[in-house]
Amino acid sequence: MEGGDLELGELLAAAEAAPPGESVDVVARDLQKRFGAQRVSFLFVDLIGHRLVRLAATDDEVPDQAEPIDLQGSVYDSVLRSQRQHVEPAGQDGRRVITPVTNRGDCIGVLEVTLQSVDDTVLRQVRDAAHTLAYIIVTDGRFTDLYHLSRRTTETSLAAEIQHQLLPSAPCCEAAQFTLAAGLVPADDIGGDTYDYSLDRDTLHLSITDAMGHDTNSALLATLLVGALRRARRSGCDALKQAHHAHQALLSHSRGLATGQLLCVDLETGLCELVNAGHPWPLRLRDGIVEEVKLAVNLPFGVAAPASYRVQELQLRPRDRLILLTDGMQERGAAAADLTSVIHDTRALHPREAVRALTGAVLDACHGSLKDDATVLVLDWHGDRRRPVGTGPGERSERQGGL
Repeated sequence: MEGGDLELGELLAAAEAAPPGESVDVVARDLQKRFGAQRVSFLFVDLIGHRLVRLAATDDEVPDQAEPIDLQGSVYDSVLRSQRQHVEPAGQDGRRVITPVTNRGDCIGVLEVTLQSVDDTVLRQVRDAAHTLAYIIVTDGRFTDLYHLSRRTTETSLAAEIQHQLLPSAPCCEAAQFTLAAGLVPADDIGGDTYDYSLDRDTLHLSITDAMGHDTNSALLATLLVGALRRARRSGCDALKQAHHAHQALLSHSRGLATGQLLCVDLETGLCELVNAGHPWPLRLRDGIVEEVKLAVNLPFGVAAPASYRVQELQLRPRDRLILLTDGMQERGAAAADLTSVIHDTRALHPREAVRALTGAVLDACHGSLKDDATVLVLDWHGDRRRPVGTGPGERSERQGGL
């Protein structure tokens, strides 16, 4: 590249040569070398999305860098919500630049750097560095616990540790056809909720589950359930076969019961095949109207009785928003939260923000103390953006019997 543009290959090579816990140092040295940057640090979003934890470059002195920073209402909150770079004066030191660090829609945190002078070219190159840092952190996270430790602002119980490891590493994902985001607010006594997703060439796989019980017992049951579902999914099973595998796993090991919904969405057509195993109905926002998707309900996984699971069809249309949730979002104290209004009021927001608003409403209704896990997954269906409207099978009518 010419004109001092970021040499991406060199930066990635330097990151690979460094220890996996020094990603911030590699980016800091690159910015210092090219722009004379000062006080370079990366701020992680914590596990529950309420606070930031600063991880400074080792040769920078950042006051109170170990103290978590409240996210709500901060400039960092604005940057993460808008996904736009922010520049402000930093006294005699020049300008403070705060840039989102995001990977496929997953907000990992922000890169904060002080520069003596900035222009459009410099700001663009800082954005490039932040984007590169996102990929470096995701990659290096496989080899070190540093980034996991940095995201923890409270003590974690054994049940919470197990539950967290069952979730996808990224709570948000963006693709041409869809955007999804999920959130799990654990109960005071872990309730066994999980969500999962995976994207292959032709299909988006989604699941949301709620294992019976609380604390470590529910976490162990959820482990068995998620393991069975992932094994089936990775073996090429459709939603129906995944349901049978999950059911048999719970029966074979006599661990208990679990509810769940399993969805397979065709990326070309938007046709969703799903199995509902005793789980609360999803909600759908379509044309400004929020309504329940009234599915037939099969028995929960693990019920020791003759059971057969039924595949149902749901045709997603462009601009649909589908909301999957567990009963912790609707029952007990959470019943006081007006989820329908929240869904309607956040219809123009990114699914990340919709999830945040929904879980926030439940937390407020429960006065910050949940008796059951509260989990929600929001899916925005865009359709195949690579194909002009009306030119492919994605425009076909709903199948008979679909919703």
